[in-house]
Amino acid sequence: MDEAEAIDEAGLLLREGGGFVLQRDAGGLWHLDMHRVPVDLVGKRVRIIGIRSRPDLVDVEGVQPG
Repeated sequence: MDEAEAIDEAGLLLREGGGFVLQRDAGGLWHLDMHRVPVDLVGKRVRIIGIRSRPDLVDVEGVQPG
């Protein structure tokens, strides 16, 4: 992957191990690098905006209820 890719996706915000993932509405998972964790949104549908920094990792810039 040569360039960072902008990500804007919806799905279910879940805890996994010591981190968080987005179970994507489109299928598959994104592992999330989140600087702020909206604990009230865990287990709920959200929209994330961020930058894809690795094939399965998104550096999250924003999370909102979806």
